Amino acid sequence: MNIPPIDLSHFSIEYIIVIMAGIILYLLYYVFTKDSDYNKNIRSVATVVEELNREIFYLKKKITKTQDSIKENSQRMTDEVIYQEIERSVYDMVTPLTDVLQQLQENINSLEAEIDSRVSHLENGVKQISIPSSVHGNDDEKIISLFKQSVSIDTISKELHISKPEVEFVLKINKLQ
Repeated sequence: MNIPPIDLSHFSIEYIIVIMAGIILYLLYYVFTKDSDYNKNIRSVATVVEELNREIFYLKKKITKTQDSIKENSQRMTDEVIYQEIERSVYDMVTPLTDVLQQLQENINSLEAEIDSRVSHLENGVKQISIPSSVHGNDDEKIISLFKQSVSIDTISKELHISKPEVEFVLKINKLQ
């Protein structure tokens, strides 16, 4: 393969200048388009950087607030403040118990009053039931001796002028019937 030699004599300097001008114009167009692409990229990067800076600013602000809050909450409480806090907590827990105990005491007092009332009522009832006046130690001995002599209860009551239940009562007390 043989390539024919190029004859430069036909080309004049004007052609070379036109070709060079075309190349320069192409290079200028290329540089201009690349420059606009770079500018677009730089603007988008600048927008992202600006957003990141804004986020960093808000995060720093939030961190500062959080640190301040932690400092406020983490300050050591004095012994006096701790004692007062414990005392208040204990008081809050004991108050309902105290109320319940007072209610129980009131219930106990009312039950005691009711029991005392019932006991006094029973005592009054017992006082009204009296042992027969005719039953004395001498009558007891007479009832027992007559009963041992096989005298009937009816006869004993008539003879001693006391009621039949009184005779039975004396015999039961002495375990003879």
